[in-house]
Amino acid sequence: MADRKNADMTSLEKPDVGTTTVRWRWPSVHPEGRKFALIGAAITLIFALMAWETLAWPMAGVTIWILAFFRDPIRTFPRGEGVIVSPADGLVTMIATVPPPRELAGPDGLGDEPMTRVSIFMSVFDVHINRTPIAGTIRRVVYISGKFLNADLDKASEENERQHILVEGDDGTRIGFTQIAGLVARRIVPFVKPGDIVAGGQRIGLIRFGSRVDVYLPAGTQPRIALGQRAIAGETVIARIGEAERVYGTAL
Repeated sequence: MADRKNADMTSLEKPDVGTTTVRWRWPSVHPEGRKFALIGAAITLIFALMAWETLAWPMAGVTIWILAFFRDPIRTFPRGEGVIVSPADGLVTMIATVPPPRELAGPDGLGDEPMTRVSIFMSVFDVHINRTPIAGTIRRVVYISGKFLNADLDKASEENERQHILVEGDDGTRIGFTQIAGLVARRIVPFVKPGDIVAGGQRIGLIRFGSRVDVYLPAGTQPRIALGQRAIAGETVIARIGEAERVYGTAL
């Protein structure tokens, strides 16, 4: 199992047994964003050559923002049995008991009983690389076209453009999560397909320009995070499988 996880990591994320210190480094830019940054840089250069400084400087700022938006920092998946980590960077805006999405329901999916849904809202300033909550095998990837309502609204889970993903752990535990496009986001980019084996916290896709991710916790599992808390994709433990003690309150 450990060999499989290490094989799925990048060279920068593989543990180095002899390392006792680590230095901060600039996050890399995901390839999906490099083309947009190049376009922005080219437009900035044209404006600069034309001596249109009132346009060149704002465009330079846009280019820098694009690079920041598509940043892809290294993340360390926490140790421990049964941990479920956040699939997204952002703010925990909703925790509710709801039926599972019909695309993930059924005996081969999450079942049909109501379950706890944790919603994490990503602003345009958050990292938008999404990661799998657990290690396992991707069982379903279902894309649904839809509207582009504010992703912070509850009805966005059923009406917005979205992509459902079901991952099954080695112990048979199934976790479903949904990438939801928002008011500004216009495309969900998947990195995985059914049958892929993923390590815990591995990158599975991104949503362009502001969105939300919902996580559906298995029966008997309650969230360990509170409303208003900020989560970090691939690192923040949002629950432990089978742990029924829920954290209540609103983080300030």
